[in-house]
Amino acid sequence: MEFIADLHLHSKYSRACSKNLDLAGNTAAGRKKGIQVIGTGDFTHPAWFKELTDNTKDLGNGLLKYKESTHENDPVFMLTQEISCIYSKGGKMRRNHIVITAPSLKVVGKIADALGKIGNIASDGRPILGMSSEDLAKKVLDISEECLIIPAHIWTPWFSTFGSKSGYDSLEECFGEVTKYIYAFETGLSSDPEMNRRVKELDNLALVSNGDAHSPPNLGREATVFELEDLSYSNIYSAIKESKMLGSDQNLKNKISYTIEFYPEEGKYHWDGHRDCKVRLSPKETIKCKEICPKCKKKVTVGVEARVEDLATRTKEEVEKIKDEFTPYKSLIPLEEVISEVVGVGKKSKTVQTEYERILKEGDFSEFDVLLHSSLGDLKEVLSPEELEAIKRMRSGDIQIEPGYDGEYGTVKIFKLEERNGKAVQSTLF
Repeated sequence: MEFIADLHLHSKYSRACSKNLDLAGNTAAGRKKGIQVIGTGDFTHPAWFKELTDNTKDLGNGLLKYKESTHENDPVFMLTQEISCIYSKGGKMRRNHIVITAPSLKVVGKIADALGKIGNIASDGRPILGMSSEDLAKKVLDISEECLIIPAHIWTPWFSTFGSKSGYDSLEECFGEVTKYIYAFETGLSSDPEMNRRVKELDNLALVSNGDAHSPPNLGREATVFELEDLSYSNIYSAIKESKMLGSDQNLKNKISYTIEFYPEEGKYHWDGHRDCKVRLSPKETIKCKEICPKCKKKVTVGVEARVEDLATRTKEEVEKIKDEFTPYKSLIPLEEVISEVVGVGKKSKTVQTEYERILKEGDFSEFDVLLHSSLGDLKEVLSPEELEAIKRMRSGDIQIEPGYDGEYGTVKIFKLEERNGKAVQSTLF
């Protein structure tokens, strides 16, 4: 059976995160999205740990369910945590984010006790610890070998293993002797599988995607689709451990079927640039200006596409020749963004939210049904002609994108400029 999972998100106890990121809010959002497994995020935070302990029921398979859950399609929870490691090594400051999974609240309690002796785990849902990525991995795996250690958003400049500001050029440089226990990496919003396929070092790891949500609407903007014998922590663990980006055994009982991806250009760090000066640069332009902002003359932030090019050990042409051997993926635009473009107002507006709820209710759809699964014929019964055309184009990749840079999201447009003006849209398209 296939299960959609988003394992990297935060709770209301993380800085700059929605107060609705709690068990009730995440359960409701997961149901609407069509997600079967949601990470808890932030399991080391004392207050959040208490909520998880008091307000979930143990399903006996390493997963939890919200006690107030009332719908059969409500998701279950898997214990997850992101840690920010900030430390000095080799005369350089290192900043790396790591996602940890755990098989039980008992294990979480031991991890929290151990990490609480190193730093203040109560200060933030995503605590900052002055320890290396290698030492963190060792400490967690010493507590339980059933935990997973996953480099988060592996390419983003400031807080990742391969980021342009990390100082690392390989997994082994970062994780040392525990590299052999790193079974997967997370793409992050600014890269997609095709970009990661250019780095041979990643071939034998599973590629996973998660939304890194700071609010419930962003759940599932990226996700991983698992094929499992049945839903359990051990089977998800096995699928991640045994799946490979390149050349997974098709006879695996538990494996990653495919990933659901943001268009990477929409990510905040896809291209290079300098946000303060509103300077966006392609990798080639960055090389020409020698990484110096043409306006203020300060160094620009080198983004993901350029960093992938730096570490690539395959050309795009070589990847293309063997693309069918890699774990597949599907790219999407969140439904709120699709509706927003069609109606011409912001995605958080009442108009968009009302239409979003109408589509899901009238069609008895989840968001992933609309974006990926349901036939255009079925969608025709609920969507407007403009919405249907937008979904069709999104599925085929017929879109226009201005890449994100230096912390600024990119912009994705489905309709061309001349198609975007009310009656002009309708007359042009239909």
